[in-house]
Amino acid sequence: MGYLLGLDVGTTGTKTLLIDESGKVFARALAEYPLLSPRPNWSEQDPAHWWQATVATIRQVMAAAGVSGSEVSGVGLSGQMHGSVFLNAGDQVIRPAILWNDQRTAAQCEWITETVGQETVVAETCNPVLTGFQAPKIIWLRDNEPENYEQVRKVLLPKDYVRLLLTGEYATEVSDASGTALFNVPERRWSELILQRTGIPREWLPEVYESPEVSGYISAAAAAATGLREGTPVVGGGGDQAAGGVGNGIVDTGVVSSTLGTSGVVFAYLDQPLMDPLLRTHTFCHAVPGKWHVMGVMLSAGGSLRWLRDALCQTEKDLAAETGRDPYEYMTEAAGSVRSSEGLIFLPYLTGERSPYPNPNAKGVFFGLTMRHTKPHLIRAVLEGVAMGMRDQFEIMKAMGVEFRQVRASGGGARSRLWRQIQADVTGEAHCTINVDEGPAFGVALLAGVGCGLFASVPEACHATISVADQLLPDPDQVARYQGYYEIYRLLYRQLEGTFDQVQALVERE
Repeated sequence: MGYLLGLDVGTTGTKTLLIDESGKVFARALAEYPLLSPRPNWSEQDPAHWWQATVATIRQVMAAAGVSGSEVSGVGLSGQMHGSVFLNAGDQVIRPAILWNDQRTAAQCEWITETVGQETVVAETCNPVLTGFQAPKIIWLRDNEPENYEQVRKVLLPKDYVRLLLTGEYATEVSDASGTALFNVPERRWSELILQRTGIPREWLPEVYESPEVSGYISAAAAAATGLREGTPVVGGGGDQAAGGVGNGIVDTGVVSSTLGTSGVVFAYLDQPLMDPLLRTHTFCHAVPGKWHVMGVMLSAGGSLRWLRDALCQTEKDLAAETGRDPYEYMTEAAGSVRSSEGLIFLPYLTGERSPYPNPNAKGVFFGLTMRHTKPHLIRAVLEGVAMGMRDQFEIMKAMGVEFRQVRASGGGARSRLWRQIQADVTGEAHCTINVDEGPAFGVALLAGVGCGLFASVPEACHATISVADQLLPDPDQVARYQGYYEIYRLLYRQLEGTFDQVQALVERE
């Protein structure tokens, strides 16, 4: 029997999963690491932590399953998208990686758009240039840290830095490359036109593969570090969203995923590239060869609940430590103890926003606070506000003509039945769960199975291993009630948009 290894280099930690060709999970491991914010709206990490977590979790899952490296048929890599790892000629990291949720590059986005031309950017990449993407980070380094820029010889995405240490290869794949603002998404190749106009050297970028394609093999050094067999194939893998799409079985028209992790993502499969005319969503290459996907991304979905946990829910954290339960369970139980938020509305823009508002200056807001409101109301308002942000993505995609036949809820937020029900009621769409809840790590393990020949195609791998487990239907009364609050939610952003910019200007002068 062949085993498959999936690694997901996430924002808060690296998760490693060991499965067999039936999709059965034999072991999983997670190693966390810190997120650095040296200035407001900056987000960085030390890539050394990713490698340390990779080595530790690979060894943990193999030991837990009693599996040797020789029994692992293939490895798949996923990870947080858009981040920039700058390497010198000796493959040493020049500075901390700048991550997907970093918002420092607004001026560089404008420069790239003006220099390349808006129509050219959209025609080549199917997206606007956004602060989270990789290209503006490269230009920011040029503008603000010229001594570091002069040392750059390679720029890699987070999972691809781990790939380099595993295989010695500079490689990426089409789904992650799609989020760099340097990739021709319709033609699935680097954009020579954008590279030329921005002055970014082509040789700084890795070779591009399709997601299930073998991109390299475990090196002797990596084998010694991890316990894997030297020569084990490593496939292209996928950016976390495309990999999560595979892990949720989003490989057919009309099957859509709604994922609440740190960010909130609505993800739909496309046979052909399809763009929102107002560019509020992203159109990227899918991890299914020759296919694409469209997704809307809100930056602080589960991240909003995590902020609330750390800021106001120490009691729940202490109780969880005593009982061994998750503090989020106590928080959602509290939210379920109140019938509604009673007029309290939360705008979940704690790290700016991307969809439907590409605004790095957007801020989080509690609106409608009264003396009657308690902590349970605050928690419930966060759950509802995030669900309303997810509805924004649903509405845009439906207007684009994307079919919604089945919505599959995933991510940490899907574990809460209350939050799933709130999402169903806010969006008016039934929300399903599936038999696996492992996300991108499961998806890239399946991609490894395709690359190793255990499956003939990505859809075949998904259909063989993934099935619907449960479904929550929207409550018509709640759907009607939330409609009124959703209209106010939308109005609040429009009324506060200019104020967000004013506040940011004051912060930057402090």
